[in-house]
Amino acid sequence: MPNGPRRCSAAFLLASLALPSTLLGQQMGRFGPEDEARIDAVFEGMDSTHMPGCALGVMEAGSPSYLKGYGMANLEYDIPITPSSVFHVASVSKQFTAFAVSLLAAEGKVSWEDDIREYVPEVPEFEETITLRHLANHTSGIRDQWSLLSMAGWRFEADVITQEDVLEITSRQTALNFPVGDQYLYSNTGFTLLAVVVERVSGQTLKEFTQERIFGPLGLTGTHFHDNHNTVVPNRAYAYAPLGREEGYRISIPDFDVVGATSLHTTVEDMARWDRNFYTSEVGGTGVLEGMHERGILRSGDTINYALGLSHGSYRGLPTVGHGGADAGYRSDFLRFPEQDVSVAVLCNFPSSGPGDLARKVGNVVLEEAFPEPLPDPDATEEEEDEDPDPAPLSEAELEELAGYYTQESNDRPAVIRARGGHLFLDGRLRLFHEGEWVFRPDGEDEAARFVRTPDGSTSFTTPDGITFVRQPSVDRDSLDPEPYVGRYWSEELGVEYEARLEEGRLFFMNRKIGRRNLGPVFRDGFGAGGNWVTFFRDSAGEIAGFTMSSGRVWKLRFRRVE
Repeated sequence: MPNGPRRCSAAFLLASLALPSTLLGQQMGRFGPEDEARIDAVFEGMDSTHMPGCALGVMEAGSPSYLKGYGMANLEYDIPITPSSVFHVASVSKQFTAFAVSLLAAEGKVSWEDDIREYVPEVPEFEETITLRHLANHTSGIRDQWSLLSMAGWRFEADVITQEDVLEITSRQTALNFPVGDQYLYSNTGFTLLAVVVERVSGQTLKEFTQERIFGPLGLTGTHFHDNHNTVVPNRAYAYAPLGREEGYRISIPDFDVVGATSLHTTVEDMARWDRNFYTSEVGGTGVLEGMHERGILRSGDTINYALGLSHGSYRGLPTVGHGGADAGYRSDFLRFPEQDVSVAVLCNFPSSGPGDLARKVGNVVLEEAFPEPLPDPDATEEEEDEDPDPAPLSEAELEELAGYYTQESNDRPAVIRARGGHLFLDGRLRLFHEGEWVFRPDGEDEAARFVRTPDGSTSFTTPDGITFVRQPSVDRDSLDPEPYVGRYWSEELGVEYEARLEEGRLFFMNRKIGRRNLGPVFRDGFGAGGNWVTFFRDSAGEIAGFTMSSGRVWKLRFRRVE
């Protein structure tokens, strides 16, 4: 491989993007047979007529250099994936929504600093103003729509979810996850609201606006925002999920009519045309494209990696900009190496495909000699890493004292500290190296974490970013009395009731649509509940009065007990 990526002339750039898709397929003559074979080897596990797969697009300086399909777009009719296959790309959609808002901002029709309530008064009036930029940077604190809808009983791939459903459940919220601008926390709700802004300011649906202002001018003929799940999509790759213990696959396609945060349908051919605009600024101009890359800033002054629908990162020492996506059986990743003018798009139609990892493996081939950092040692094992000694080894008694469940005030999700093999691990994965005096350095972190004994005799744990958790006394599941928790609970914010029931000594939540969610005790009044965490609270008499529920993207949602 030569040093760095190959450069493309402007003539080749324009000519290649004008080619019909049948000629754009497979290869563009930018790689030799050996390089093509190495790229194909990344996908060899799915290059089959009996399983779903992925479409690949490699772009250099805005020009497609290798486009190919692996696996099947439709298992029922034996249709293979090609570069023209249309995929639902989930959250890769966000950069297109942010671009649409940026076009309106460039025309002076909106400002990124505008209050969202100016355009979407359905958003509750919280104590602090939420701006369009807060939403696009995921710093608004607004709760995530998918988590809220799931808690409320919507069943994905079974119940149709509309834009109006998202607005309705958002309008019911009485609290944010955190004060506006204090933290970064991914929230799909923000981009759905931005889509509503585009619609109400332009007078067009997001599908219409993006077709007229973005997709049409750039020649993205296979791309659209899918705002009606019943719409027929030519060349669509169906998505699949494994049948579980049985062999084979089932169809797994989103059935929601929600756009902005998701629902873009596109091809790797069109992603090449979209990639070109980052170099030519043909649509939007350089100011809009530069603004898309501006990272968010927290109230503390700290800069985050997320910009406007684009996430900054690095891989093997090279800066990257990109975004991934996951909905139902679809998985996608669009990864750019801006300093090398190389981009990789991987669009897949089954859940375990891992497009982000595949895109980086393709990057290993295309940019082989450009990376300043070597590939990770494939022979290194977790067991070998675990053998690294702590600078200050802990006794078994200290390990036992520090292990357990730790909680914080902002949400119900505990931090779990476990002792294994003479070491401590956070949430079962992150190794904590003890440097002495209960000061720990998390593996890969520069800043330290600290354990201290509190005045009441308990133990607290403060993470490198300053969040303090307090250790909770362990609960004896066999001696726990579940009766006090039995009852009915109502959430105004979801408009839904949960009933805590007890059968054969097991406590669980029951809801007509959600079904049964077992409650597993982890500490006093704290339970795991089907992927969520629940903390019951008590009144002045010590009786259970309700609970709060948290997921990764919804914190402290309140339920009150009803008689």
